[in-house]
Amino acid sequence: MLLRPFFILPFLLTSLTGLISCNSALAQTTESGASRIAPALKESDLPRTLELSAGFQNLSAGFGDWRDVTLRGTYGLPSHVLQGELSLNRRFNKDGVFVGLSDTYTFNEDWYASLAVGFGDGAFYLPRYRLDATLYKKWLPQRNLVTSIGAGQYKAPDGHTDNSLSLGLVYYFDTPFIAEAGVRLNSSNPGAIKTQQQFLALTYGRVKQDLVTVRHGWGQEGYQTIAANTQLVNFASKETSISWRHWFAPRTGVLLGASRYTNPFYNRNGLTVGLFHDF
Repeated sequence: MLLRPFFILPFLLTSLTGLISCNSALAQTTESGASRIAPALKESDLPRTLELSAGFQNLSAGFGDWRDVTLRGTYGLPSHVLQGELSLNRRFNKDGVFVGLSDTYTFNEDWYASLAVGFGDGAFYLPRYRLDATLYKKWLPQRNLVTSIGAGQYKAPDGHTDNSLSLGLVYYFDTPFIAEAGVRLNSSNPGAIKTQQQFLALTYGRVKQDLVTVRHGWGQEGYQTIAANTQLVNFASKETSISWRHWFAPRTGVLLGASRYTNPFYNRNGLTVGLFHDF
């Protein structure tokens, strides 16, 4: 089965809406809660899934290794897609818990929007809260071009805030390829630090068989908190990742991922493994 432009699959949305993940999929530069999906058009297409994954990342310069265990769920309705995420993390030698919720609503065949909120438990690398809203539009006769515009706010436990504007584009080819690109403009305070991040991604494969996504993001980060009262401020970073989803049964599969992140202060190399089931 080819990937279709009628809805955006959940495993593609990290590259759709997240840019360079400065602390993790839960940190300052990513979306809150679960990934964004456009609700499907038919009952048989409604996404209803559970995914359990574990990640391990090795950091240089004595920053300590990262570990996480994450449970994500998706429940599709005719006009809504509800998503939730619970993640247990250890980063920079500190344990933390993140909870995220989102709802994506379809207005008609061409327009849909998402609203997401996420909360950390007070760990310095997780948000006190974050709120993200995105509007999507399908274009062309086959509706295989999707553009997006979004706004977000991130409030950190140390008091710094990020306000962002993001733009995205996805194109579904007739062959089993999906090309993606996005940019995020961010304003961080204190200091009124202006930064920009961008990404490119390419996905190949067929649903219920195999899907491989390669993604590269780069740009500037305003703040990255590495200890209770210590931040890295206004620096360049980049991250490259590859992920593979393989169905070994009609509704069940495994996911594997690898990533490398670099900034002037440390490097990070990571692996992710998981299981998913479609209901």
